[in-house]
Amino acid sequence: MSTQKVIEKVTVLVNPLAGHGHAPVAGRKGVARLRERGVAVTEIIGTDADHARSLARRAIDDGTDALVVVGGDGAISIGLQAAALSGTPVGLIPAGTGNDHAREFGIPVGDPVAAADVIADGEVQESDLARITLEDGAVVWAGTIIASGFDSLVTDRANRMSWPKGPMRYNLAMLAELTQLKPLHYRIELDDETFEVDATLVAVGNGRSYGGGMQICPNADKTDGLLDVTVVDHGPRSRLVRLFPRVYKGTHVDLPDVQTYRSRTVRLHCEGITAYADGDRVGPLPVTIEAVPTALHILSHTPA
Repeated sequence: MSTQKVIEKVTVLVNPLAGHGHAPVAGRKGVARLRERGVAVTEIIGTDADHARSLARRAIDDGTDALVVVGGDGAISIGLQAAALSGTPVGLIPAGTGNDHAREFGIPVGDPVAAADVIADGEVQESDLARITLEDGAVVWAGTIIASGFDSLVTDRANRMSWPKGPMRYNLAMLAELTQLKPLHYRIELDDETFEVDATLVAVGNGRSYGGGMQICPNADKTDGLLDVTVVDHGPRSRLVRLFPRVYKGTHVDLPDVQTYRSRTVRLHCEGITAYADGDRVGPLPVTIEAVPTALHILSHTPA
């Protein structure tokens, strides 16, 4: 469902490190366009994620018409934590490397002026969010994918590495994890069934993609009140290497060693595995993930 909102004043949150430092440039172009359209802009930059989240929540409490995030999926995640269930719409000016949220909502990528026009036009769409609850009771909101298993092990390893910098670090981390590939014993609780499986990875999707367009949950619908679950059964390294290219098209779900499920609530157990959401670390399993309908209001255009 979409509604129209008059956008007169917005708060813009910029992640200066997003897109290898390109976010400030995109932010300046987007802010200039918003001001051309008669929108008053207040800019905020947090010293860290917690500070940025606090500033964003304060802006929402003070009645900003929209919270605009300039950056990639990590920056948008900060915005989601502040805006979930608030009714305040979120606007996106994509400036990251992955930009999976922007793709999910049809926001122009690589054109901050066009993205700013979407915000100023004021068309608000409703979307579900995934609410993740950790064992200690902490809650994290996610818009795209909650990842666990092989991909989270790769990220864990890459985060521990000081060399090399950039994408090559993740490539080396992936090669290292491939050499140590072993079955991960999961217990998965869905609405109507509970089962155990030896898996390579388990991904839970409110949206379809992560990692810059990898369609790990290709049939996920962010408005159906349900989560999509993709389970890749454990197998030899060669099978995982063959599967990997198919993820970009979403055709991996047609393979016999990939199982898919749909559930309002998902609980994942797997010893020693960390959950990541929207590319950021959430915490160790077990976690409970719940689809929360219309938890997000976002400025986007209805597809033609």
